Amino acid sequence: MGKYLIISCCWFFMGMTVFAGDGEYAVGRISPGMLKGANVVKRSEEIRYEISSLTKARLYRKFALTILNENGDNHSELVVHYDKFRSVKSIEGKLFDAFGKEIKSLKNKDIDDRSNVSGVSLMEDNRVKLHNFYYRIYPYTIEYEVVLEFNNTLVFYPWLPQPAEMFSVEKSGITVVCPSWYSFQYKTFNYSGAPLVSEVKDGKSYYWEVKELKAIKSEYATPEWEVLTTSVFFKPLEFEFGGYKGSMNTWNELGKFQLQLNEGRDKLPEAVKLEVHRLADPVKDNRDKVRILYEYLQKNTRYISVQLGIGGLQPFDASYVAKNAYGDCKALTNYMYSLLKEVNVKSCYTQIKSGRGENFFMPDFPCDQFDHIILCVPMSKDSMWLECTSQTLPAGYLSGFTSDRYALLVDENGGHLVRTPKYGIRENLQLRRVSAVLDEDDNLQLNSATVYSGLQQDSYHSLINGLSKDKVKEILHEQLDFATYEVNSFDYRETRSVLPEVEEKLDISVSNYATITGKRLFIVPNVMTRTYRRLTPNEDRKYDIELGFEYKDVDTVEISIPAGYSAESVPADISLSTKFGNYQCRVNFEGNRIRYYRSIEHFSGTFPAKDYAELVKFYDAMYKADRNKLVLVKNETASKGF
Repeated sequence: MGKYLIISCCWFFMGMTVFAGDGEYAVGRISPGMLKGANVVKRSEEIRYEISSLTKARLYRKFALTILNENGDNHSELVVHYDKFRSVKSIEGKLFDAFGKEIKSLKNKDIDDRSNVSGVSLMEDNRVKLHNFYYRIYPYTIEYEVVLEFNNTLVFYPWLPQPAEMFSVEKSGITVVCPSWYSFQYKTFNYSGAPLVSEVKDGKSYYWEVKELKAIKSEYATPEWEVLTTSVFFKPLEFEFGGYKGSMNTWNELGKFQLQLNEGRDKLPEAVKLEVHRLADPVKDNRDKVRILYEYLQKNTRYISVQLGIGGLQPFDASYVAKNAYGDCKALTNYMYSLLKEVNVKSCYTQIKSGRGENFFMPDFPCDQFDHIILCVPMSKDSMWLECTSQTLPAGYLSGFTSDRYALLVDENGGHLVRTPKYGIRENLQLRRVSAVLDEDDNLQLNSATVYSGLQQDSYHSLINGLSKDKVKEILHEQLDFATYEVNSFDYRETRSVLPEVEEKLDISVSNYATITGKRLFIVPNVMTRTYRRLTPNEDRKYDIELGFEYKDVDTVEISIPAGYSAESVPADISLSTKFGNYQCRVNFEGNRIRYYRSIEHFSGTFPAKDYAELVKFYDAMYKADRNKLVLVKNETASKGF
């Protein structure tokens, strides 16, 4: 064992030079700059995208990755998706050891070919080819060559040579070859200069290349990854997909393409028409009609993804949803559109990018940047927005899933880029009142009443609508910040409206909440709402700070304690006012009652990197203030029993 220990230590002190070798992928050939802070080094990458016509294209990609340690293993698997619009013509692969010596090659029987049906889909025609060498002697290198063929020109894959943090790139390049009559556009981030353009037979070639991209370590609250590193996005001006022709010259024209796909898919069965009129005709106000028919949709359908044919873009018709009582986001939105159309209420099929925090978007680069469909119902003063895949959201509320971002609203004239509603500091509230009693054994019996609104109620809405009562209690036991406690009872009530609320009531017993040392009692008056974020100082902060969630929390706490104590040390009132938000807290002790007040307003926005030290200071000050202790001392007369 001592012999192996000596060898391991020698390798550690010698660093990567021990792997110097003659092979092209010998790790010893990697420069120190590429190794610093990296889990993976992309040794080379060659991508070639050839367009032959509006319905024919070919993609060739060859790349090699050196996996330096186990943290890089998630990049070692090859994943190739295909369907009726793209086919896999060939896959080749090789595995190399640290010295660049080939130790294994890929054989066709090693490729795993499986259905790519997602967990929420009933049917899909997507498939995926997978391969992994499952080699774990570090470092090692994998090399793959993949050829895909497309029968459409709708989608250009973006070029993102550095796909993740702690990932460096020695060399990567992409070539786009197209006929002289073919037009496409591109948008670059962190790429200096223009592509190399050259004449080829019957067309032109465009080439982009990067070298020596050092590994990036992600920082707190940075902009989207696509703008931190080098990336190039492409789009065709004219395209054809599934027999439909379209244009991406403008947002309006992209919307017209969707109109083609939706045409004639709004026909309802007669029985549904009769029910729609029965529900809506007696109602005069259009907002009430929308709400009633949205609730009808929620009660009579459910979300199931069905991705067949061009189902990724084209909705199943309304009669399909009516018959089967299910559909994906496209089908359900189209169905809701059809219900409203039947009673002469105009609505607009709307494309959007979904997911909390998924805000990367290029408004000046019209192309398909969306993955979800919702419905917009224009009104005289504003609009109602409907998430048609939800069976529980109230009409008019989008949640953090699709709020505050760009969307492509499609009406009879084409597409129009709009923004969905933003829920700000006045809407995203947490208002909490706590009444507690501390007994002689330092156990705390508390009752809290909290109202969550806007985005602050999203997780609670999901909790109470998606889980059993036992599971909710289990989660409460995991989330509350007490050492030892019991949730005696809990209750949630929802107010369904354009700005929904959830009211929470908790009855909790906490053991040993306070600390007694001699005749002194130490207690934290902030019982339930504490900030947990403390940032690591970084004098070399590189990127802007992006804070995306505005909210306001207000806590009012009253704690009754045993008689006979006086205050020895009361935390001073704290008031912080910064560009990132405001914070206040104060403590008062009178008689046998502790009264505590806390308020935090957290702003959103983009701030320069130089402000990071101030943000660290702000969060640190809140963290400490939330844990300040009140020190009480037992009166002598009380301790002697007088």
